[in-house]
Amino acid sequence: MSSARNGLIRATAARYRSSGLTPFFFASNKIRYDPVFFAILKSGLIQDHARLLDLGCGQGLLLTLLSTAESQYRRGFWADDLPAPPTHLRMHGMELSAYEVATAQRASGDDAVISKRDLANSDIPQADVMVMLDVLHYLDENAQVDLIRRIAKSIPRDGVLLVREADSGGGNRFRVTKFAEQLAAINRGNWRQRFCFRSRDQWNALFQSNGFSVTDMPMSEGTPFANFLWVARRTS
Repeated sequence: MSSARNGLIRATAARYRSSGLTPFFFASNKIRYDPVFFAILKSGLIQDHARLLDLGCGQGLLLTLLSTAESQYRRGFWADDLPAPPTHLRMHGMELSAYEVATAQRASGDDAVISKRDLANSDIPQADVMVMLDVLHYLDENAQVDLIRRIAKSIPRDGVLLVREADSGGGNRFRVTKFAEQLAAINRGNWRQRFCFRSRDQWNALFQSNGFSVTDMPMSEGTPFANFLWVARRTS
């Protein structure tokens, strides 16, 4: 990994120091080892001046990374193997946990607005790009359908929805993914957390049935998981 990439990771994680060691180390390790963050940064799917909505943003890692990336790029400290990051974004995160909301807002500062919302029953603000990373499987099947329908009504034609989820048809890799999610839920004190995963084809069908054209790509490089990133573009 280049020194510029390492610098971006360190600068992003540093914005979590004021929230304590746990958010700081989580940010550093998550951005470094989870391939989805640099995949989105490199994708070119987020244009300058775009309205970006991160649904279930957690502690705001993607928003803080994008904000830090713009700052690093303007200072001339940028990796040669990365395209220029999007600039002048209008970023909004929605998250249920009050603790995560506070952590995300502290890290992102004035570069994003973080709202405490329950995605199961909240209005979805309009945005050009919407992102959900490891969120949908916390909702039951009917709630997943309802949320995608509400997103489809709030995203403009040619707008993009980026979703990272696990493929329940992924065999042993999926079993590892599900076990990791169960451990994470237990660590949060939620012993009774239920999950609703779908197969790769079922996720595709869910997005397509709500007016999106879909492409998907493996998003587990360097990990044992069965994750994919779906790029769903609003077509109707």
